Amino acid sequence: MMKLAISGKGGVGKSTLAAALSLLMVKEGKRVLAVDADPDANLASALGMSRQAQDSIIPIAKQIDLIEQRTGAKVKQYGQMFKLNPEVSDIADKYATLHKGVALIVLGAVENGGGGCACPESILLKALVTDLVLRKNDALVMDMEAGIEHLGRATAKGVDAMIIVVEPGQRSIDCAKRVIKMASQIGIKRLCFVANKVTSAADEKFIEDALEGYELTGSIKYSESIRVADMQGASVLDCGDQEVLGSFKDILKKLETGDLK
Repeated sequence: MMKLAISGKGGVGKSTLAAALSLLMVKEGKRVLAVDADPDANLASALGMSRQAQDSIIPIAKQIDLIEQRTGAKVKQYGQMFKLNPEVSDIADKYATLHKGVALIVLGAVENGGGGCACPESILLKALVTDLVLRKNDALVMDMEAGIEHLGRATAKGVDAMIIVVEPGQRSIDCAKRVIKMASQIGIKRLCFVANKVTSAADEKFIEDALEGYELTGSIKYSESIRVADMQGASVLDCGDQEVLGSFKDILKKLETGDLK
């Protein structure tokens, strides 16, 4: 099953693309696990979950009893010994929230010491991501933060593609270039780029010129319908914009056939 990681600057539309690909794969009859690894979690909303359902989700990083049980250490206590390889193989089945056929796990943020700290929460999250990428038979879509914090060399080989979402803007391009560098450092070989919020041919050319040496796997126009769907609590596939839906489908087809640019 395909394993995808989606990254890019905050606000470029990572969650929109992650939700669309997840829902489209469900329509194809696949078992899909979606992982929201962005501290600014928006994937549940993009999938069309109700506010009540969203509020009922407790991120894994906040599951204190789970963390302490699996790592053998107390949260927010320092100088402890704890398991570096906690048991995580059952977490997806027990803690995912099912919506429209997509099983969603929200990782949440590690508060103390930063996301990279050697603390029980961080150890559990990284072990869980490794398990999901390397061992699960489900299709996997990970909505990453503006980087690759939860990925490492051990998981890089299990990711079929990292999709970097960019919008017409220099800050988005700069972030994309940082992600490219980080991805290469851990051995992710297959990168592809999706332009989002494109309003003109000039926008697309700006992105292509800025990412010289790379080709776009897909381009998604700016859609007011997506914004309205978000306001109404609908999924990205329920926006009614056929051109945008066609773009999502084209991107998924290229990913599935290996025609990655």
